[in-house]
Formats: sequence, structure tokens, C-alpha cells
Amino acid sequence: MSDPAFASSDAARGAGELPFARVLTLPGPLPLRLGGELPEVRVCYETFGQLNAARDNAVYVCHALSGDSHVARHGEDDTPGWWDIAVGPGKAVDTDRYFVICANVLGGCRGTTGPSSIDPRTGRPYGGDFPRITIADMVEVQKRLLDELGIGRLRAVIGGSMGGMMALTWAIEHPERVGSAILLATTHCLSSQALSFDIVGRNAIFKDPHYNGGQYYDQELRPDDGLAIARMIGHVTYLSDRTMSRKFDPDREHPREVAYAYEKEFSVGSYLAYQGGRFVERFDANSYVTLSLAMDHFNLGRDHGSLEAAMERIASPVLIASFRTDWLFPPAHSRRMVDALMAQGKSVSAIEVDSDCGHDAFLLENDLHVYGPLMAGFLDQGCGCVAAGLPEGAEAARNGQAAETNVRSIFYQNRLDLDRIGGLIPAGASVLDLGCGAGQLLSRLRARGCATLLGLELNPQSIVDCVGQGLCVVQRDLDHGLRAFADGQFDVVVLSQTLQAMRRPDTVLMEMLRVGKTGIVSFPNFAHAEAVRQLMQNGTSPVTEGLPFPWWSSPSIRFFSIKDFEALCAQLGIRVLARIAIDSATGEQMDEDYNTKADMAICVLSGPRRRPGA
Repeated sequence: MSDPAFASSDAARGAGELPFARVLTLPGPLPLRLGGELPEVRVCYETFGQLNAARDNAVYVCHALSGDSHVARHGEDDTPGWWDIAVGPGKAVDTDRYFVICANVLGGCRGTTGPSSIDPRTGRPYGGDFPRITIADMVEVQKRLLDELGIGRLRAVIGGSMGGMMALTWAIEHPERVGSAILLATTHCLSSQALSFDIVGRNAIFKDPHYNGGQYYDQELRPDDGLAIARMIGHVTYLSDRTMSRKFDPDREHPREVAYAYEKEFSVGSYLAYQGGRFVERFDANSYVTLSLAMDHFNLGRDHGSLEAAMERIASPVLIASFRTDWLFPPAHSRRMVDALMAQGKSVSAIEVDSDCGHDAFLLENDLHVYGPLMAGFLDQGCGCVAAGLPEGAEAARNGQAAETNVRSIFYQNRLDLDRIGGLIPAGASVLDLGCGAGQLLSRLRARGCATLLGLELNPQSIVDCVGQGLCVVQRDLDHGLRAFADGQFDVVVLSQTLQAMRRPDTVLMEMLRVGKTGIVSFPNFAHAEAVRQLMQNGTSPVTEGLPFPWWSSPSIRFFSIKDFEALCAQLGIRVLARIAIDSATGEQMDEDYNTKADMAICVLSGPRRRPGA
């Protein structure tokens, strides 16, 4: 159907044959995590691109619940894949460079052993007797497939939604085989709200009069209505309120006519009827039950004692992307995983994409301009967070959307503060850069031998720029604190040209000195003589080289002098170990009358002395 209101992530998927798919029977039975075994497992998989001579360019893509092995088209004569927008020649997952593998999951219905497969012990389809499986069982099948293909280590494993659960399991349970993990719109454990929708969907299937306990393959009628309703319920959770309003509010009471016999009183009703009906044509009700139950029982914290303990097992860099309107796998879940990784000192980069598309965003083109380059850069840089001593990456332009980055984008045009700050940090130090921009300081420090580096940044484009240089950066609002980090986790914490954009600079200062053994802060001086002259003589808000914004567009919400800053430090018990006051026009350091002659200051700080036993 060409109606744009009916466009969805399912649009390219069909029930047709997969001419490029191959089927492999794995050796031996498969023991299952919850008990029992499958005597035989067949895997339907597809590959894209070429495996290089070193066999180190393999990327495994894990699909979501309703996906299959056909992640992308193999050529013009092939049907579209479910992730054509991201996988293919010259795309984010570039098949001219990487050997991409994708297999239908265990329990699926597109060629891999599942409920519709023949049980060799009975000669009949498993049906409702198919054993309960877990996400870990799916990954075990994928691992055995790679063994048969002669691939020992993956350059990367990528997955969204249920696929992200598999990618996480890969990184946790088989760290020696994973070069990196890219996790999109996923979670470490479903929320009770998400769980409830799956429960309703499964009950719609169970209560269909043609379900027959799952033994319906030899019957004329199957539980199509139950499966369609389950898909309608699920599909609602994949969308956002913004998307549904845009699609259906303009003609709410003018439904389209579709050839599926479900209630179509409203336009959104005809859309859901169409999606449910299409889904029945290509999916199996028993597989829906099997896979949704595996998702619902996925719980890393329970299985490993805590989420932190689970993340401690990861040895590879991790990239996590969540989507702001995804209420099925909400960004808070991704932040929880990121916090656990940061607390364990793991290499992690993360972004929260400001998307209108809900959970389905990772499958749609709307936000590909953000997450596509992010994945490409992560893969290109040897999977992110590369070792110290590599050449400094090129600096990319910043779009200045976030308040902190607006401030920094101007001040970073003058490299004086970065040069001086870099000189204050010893080689080999572990550094946290708060409001790191496009990674200018971090890339300098990496070139000088600082191996443990992490940036926090708000601006999405700056995050893409950093990841493209192989730098670890996490999207985070500094005003929300640094709770994920342990006391003294870093040797140095830097806050350059950002303090004036903070709502609670006092709290930010205390937090950075809790997390870091030493703090370095740079900021503009609003008592600079030229700024004062404009205010006093002209009666206008100053605009200078160091303060470039007019009052009505300035992101600076704090206007303070060097002496004001020193007074705040004294009040908080923070020790100023060194002060470098600079006239940025000449580069000269001002030791006398610094509060009026310098337009920028750099201060080295130490936290309040703690009493013994405190």
C-alpha cells in the first residue's frame, strides 16, 4: 500500500522465499538454559560482503522479534531487506568493508529451528511442545554457526530491540569473541509496562479458538485473529504519540478501506488492521509466543547478581543509542546500562537521539543521519575508544545546538585554554572531560599518552564527531550530576568554558572534585575591562572577543568574575592550587590586576580536605 500513513518498519518485509539464504544443520544436540535440549538445530542465515584473508572483518547483526536473516538486499534483483537503510555498500555497516552475517533466530519461523519445525523424535511439528528458550540459547546457536563458518572473533555485534539483548549477551557471555557491541533501542530488562503488553498479546493468541494448544499446523484454520491482534497491540508500542498524531489526527474519522476484517472505525484502526493482517501472512503464532517469552524473561541483573556485575564481564567497547520517544525501551534503561558500564570503567559511548519515531526509530530513515554516522564512525575507528598514541583525528564542525556546546564552540576557536590545560595534565593520567565538545582536548591528550579518557557532552553532532575519532563520549546533562562515577575514579576532571552555562555551578564543582583527584576549570571573566567599559560607558550588555554573544542569544546563565569564582571556592572549601589568568588577544598571562586585565582564567583545583574517619 503506497499510502504514506501506512508506512512502517514492516513495509519491506514479506513472506516470500529467501533465494540467497543458506541453511546449516549444527552438529550435536543443543542443551537449553532452562532444561532439556533440542536434538537437532538448523540455522537459516545470509551473508553480505566478503570475509577478508585475516578473517577479522566479520560483523554479526542480530534481528528484532519480527525480523529474519534478510537484513539487506543482495543486489538489484533481490527484495528489500529489513535494514537496507543501514546495511549495504557504502552504508553505515559497509558491506564493501565488512563481512555481515545475519541468521534467523532460534525459535523463529523463517528457516531456523522453531515451533513450526519438525521434531525428529515424533516426525511432527513441535507446535506448542517447543521448549522454552532464552536469549542466551539464541546466542549459543549464533556462536555455533560462526564456529562452522570458521569465524573466531567478530569485529562487532550489532542489535536493536530484542537484537540488542542478543548483542549484550554476546558481549557478556563471550567477551573473547566480541571486538565491540552496538546496542540500539534496547534494554537490560523489560519494564513491567512493556511486559504487560506482551502478556495481553500472548493471551490474544491463546484465546483464539483455532490455537488448539499450539498444535494447529495440520488444521485448516490457524490462530490468525489472535496473532493479528497481538501484532496490533505490539505495533502501538513501537510508535510514539507524536508519530501517531501526525499520521492519523488530520483524518481521524476517515479510515482507509483495507482487506482485513478488523474494526476500522477510525483511520488509525484501518492502519492497525492492515499491519496485523500483513503480519499474519509472514509470521507464526507459536514463534511470537516463544520469542516474546524469551524477551520477557531477559534480566541481566537477576542472572548475574546485579547489572554492574553483568557489565563487569564486558571486555569490548560498547556504543549505545536510545531514542527519546521510545516508551517501550525508554532511554532511562539505556542510561542505567551506561551508568553501570562507566562505574566499571568500561569503554562506552552513548547518545539519546531526539526522535519522533518511538521504538521503531532504529529501523527508519528519519534519524539515520544521526545513528548511521555514529555506527559508521564506531566501526571505522576499530570499534571506538582506541588505544593511546594514535594520530589525532580531524576536528569536525559543531552545530551548537546545546547550551554547553554553544558556549564551547566559540571559545574553542581560541586554543589557548586547551593548550594550557593539556600542559597541566601529566601523560598517562586518566581524564574525564565534562562538556568535551568535538573532542579537541581528548584527542590531544590521547596523542600524549593518556589512555583512559572519557567525555560527557550534550550536543549530538559533537558526540558523532568524537566517536568518529575513536573517542569515548556519553551524552549527559552535567547539571544532573556524576552519580555513576566512584569517588576518585579519575586522576583529572576537566570543565572547560562550560561553568557559566551550569544551573548549579557549586554542585558541579563539588561533584567533579569528588570524582577526580584534581579538577581543572576554565571560564570567561565577565569583569574584564573591555566588558566593563561597554556596560558602564555605553550602557549596553558587553559583546567582546571573549564574550561573543548578544544578551538575547547568550547561553551563559552565570555572569561572574575570577574573584567571584575564587570566593565560591573558598566558601565550598575548594583549594585553588594554581590560577592562570590570560588575555586571550595577546596570549599574555596576567598576574597583576588579573580580575580586570584577563578575559579568561584557568584554575587547578583540589577538593576540601577530609577529616580522618569522615
